[in-house]
Amino acid sequence: MKTIVITLFIAFTMLFLLNCSNNISKITEESALVSLSEKQAEHIFSLPVHCLNIEYPNKLGQVLGSDKDLKSPKQLRPIFYGCFDWHSSVHGYWSIINLMKKYPGIDEDGKVRQLLNAHITVQNAAVELAFFEDINNKTFERTYGWAWLFKLHEALATWDDQDAKRWKTTLQPLVDHLVAAYKVYLPKLIYPIRAGQHDNSAFGLSLSLDYARAVGDKEFEDSIVQHAKRLFLTDENCNLVYEPSGYDFLSPCFEEAYLMAKIMDKQEYTAWLKRFLPPLFDESFTLTPAVVKDRTDGKLVHLDGLNYSRAACLYGITKILPELNHLNSVANAHIAFSLPNLSTQDDYMGSHWLGTFALYALEHVH
Repeated sequence: MKTIVITLFIAFTMLFLLNCSNNISKITEESALVSLSEKQAEHIFSLPVHCLNIEYPNKLGQVLGSDKDLKSPKQLRPIFYGCFDWHSSVHGYWSIINLMKKYPGIDEDGKVRQLLNAHITVQNAAVELAFFEDINNKTFERTYGWAWLFKLHEALATWDDQDAKRWKTTLQPLVDHLVAAYKVYLPKLIYPIRAGQHDNSAFGLSLSLDYARAVGDKEFEDSIVQHAKRLFLTDENCNLVYEPSGYDFLSPCFEEAYLMAKIMDKQEYTAWLKRFLPPLFDESFTLTPAVVKDRTDGKLVHLDGLNYSRAACLYGITKILPELNHLNSVANAHIAFSLPNLSTQDDYMGSHWLGTFALYALEHVH
């Protein structure tokens, strides 16, 4: 009898280890499928490069104070006038800079560097700053576009490159202006904005926190941490059943969860997340990637962006809490579902920005 029990124990142990090995292998294989290859990097690079000089179509979005404000996109925003709208142009630059840093040969002939040198000048940056100083547009792109500008500046600040250092210095006054505006805004934000699009408070705070820490701006970091805790610390039971809305590209639940992972210690965060999103602790947790029915519809294609941003958040959460590694498979599935859809053949409203979100997600794979 004792021999039978030992034999069964060994058999079950081997079966358990084999299952664990298969699961690890599966996760490893899935991660390999969503890692950034040089070919994918070149394709993502081509998307914003393609549109940095494309002035129209363009969604300006500003408030007109008088007839004198009726100007072309390039006159109003001589750096960030392409790629349909201001924030997309900004994060297009972020994508380009990030990929040039990681793949030095991606701009082999130097044409993109030449373009950046022509755009990012002291004179052009002064025009960009003047736009935000105008009384009618003090809240323009708050906080989504602001946060992407900070991420662009972070990428420049962490690149040991002579041109990048000059571009960083050139953009510094605009960045300083928006950091100051953000610090004034946060105490007035009594309630967080939980939208699945640009206005989402957690997403803006999350990107801005990355920047503040990267450049050592302790005052800005402390302000973000203080107000993030004020806005979100008592939240609980975020219901994923109501996500997504018809054209979300951000998950209100996941963006908040990822932000809080950045500002709490592991023990505190674990307790908070169990209150906020308890389903994540279930190893059988699943989530279906969002489906785009019409890829020529610039709003509906937002849902591909949602798949990327969901993945980025899940990767970020599991990096803090490795015990939730089962979520990596969910994240991998989301990226794998939408990555083949990246194309300049999509509607321009979609193709100009989705590469950024794909890159942002892929940078979180670990």
